[in-house]
Amino acid sequence: MKLILTAEVDKLGLAGDIVEVKDGYARNFLLPRGSAIRWTKGGEAQIEGIKRSRDARQIRDIDHANEVREQLEGLQVKVPVRTGENGRLFGAVTAAMITAAIKKAGGPNVDRRVVEILKPIKNVGTHNVGVWLHEAVTAHFDVEVVAA
Repeated sequence: MKLILTAEVDKLGLAGDIVEVKDGYARNFLLPRGSAIRWTKGGEAQIEGIKRSRDARQIRDIDHANEVREQLEGLQVKVPVRTGENGRLFGAVTAAMITAAIKKAGGPNVDRRVVEILKPIKNVGTHNVGVWLHEAVTAHFDVEVVAA
């Protein structure tokens, strides 16, 4: 079955790519999750929009990655969460929560899949987080977890 990917799929392709996969994989996995749409001639027009939005988020080269790293390392990122006794969290801080806090702090748009949380963040305080920007560039900065 011929599909147009709407999101990045591991070992298959990036958003906007046209791929040929087996029918069962498409019907049972890609289409229900919204990771792909069926290929049609009209769908080809959507590819340009998907690729434009992908290029806006994508790091272009090492120089651009270094600029984004400097922006991230200069930010004061605070993540408000619900806490219980002694500053323990109900659950843990997720990569999606960190990307939302980066955006709220005035930083660049970062995909949640490139955020590296080395140890699960389960208490209030300052924690070190990494963001993988390029093969050779990783930004490390502190995230302050505060009680909401």
